[in-house]
Amino acid sequence: MSTAPAPQSKISIRGLQVGYGDYVLMHDVSFDVSPGDIFFITGGSGCGKSTLLRVLMGLKAPQKGQIYYSGEDFWQNSQEGRRHIMRQTGVLFQAGALWSSMTLAENVGLPLQQYTTLSAEDIRRQASLKLALAGLAGFEDYYPSEISGGMRKRAGLARALALDPQILFLDEPSAGLDPVSSRLLDDLILELRDTLGTTFVIVSHELASIFAIASNSIFLDAQSRTVKARGNPRDLVRDSGTDPSALLFLTRGGHNEDKDTVL
Repeated sequence: MSTAPAPQSKISIRGLQVGYGDYVLMHDVSFDVSPGDIFFITGGSGCGKSTLLRVLMGLKAPQKGQIYYSGEDFWQNSQEGRRHIMRQTGVLFQAGALWSSMTLAENVGLPLQQYTTLSAEDIRRQASLKLALAGLAGFEDYYPSEISGGMRKRAGLARALALDPQILFLDEPSAGLDPVSSRLLDDLILELRDTLGTTFVIVSHELASIFAIASNSIFLDAQSRTVKARGNPRDLVRDSGTDPSALLFLTRGGHNEDKDTVL
């Protein structure tokens, strides 16, 4: 794969090496995320999925390689330039990371309060709009402890949408959710992609979500410490003749007991 960013790609990764000190967690990682992709980063436990996401989000520098956002080299940019690029992204953390002492509207309005000059009335209006987009209209004055786990994930997603980002990073969005709530979240991701044109980069090992909504993906292999497969998961299974349940076995790090709980 060329070291240059792919034309029209939202994100281009070239020859990325990530690790801690002298330890190399993964190497020779290259892939492209197109506009409107629902791109999954998958793999077994300990392969570096979440660490790769941290690098993409600008929270950790790679040991080698380049990350391009719309053709702009992120890590060769100035600190101000990197901050400007990250302003075009939003993040849904695995546990939601909502402030427990704030209402949902206050949680969603916090980024607007920090990074815009909107009035308190306009911030409230924007927070209500984002909560409505996430299926939480009417819940503005509820606290995180007063709603279900699935609703907290939706509220976290509403906050990630606060600044109208072009790219959303989601870390294990279905973790801890029952199958119904997980499916509703998948439907919401599809709806946001289709209505707002948002590009998603999602770390997950949930087979149901991967096959339901992924348009593209990479599979990180813990043994070879690099990308083992890339492409639409449905195409990968069809072309290789692999049983989808085998992919689940791999993404769960080889723990058979998890198989039935997801399917």
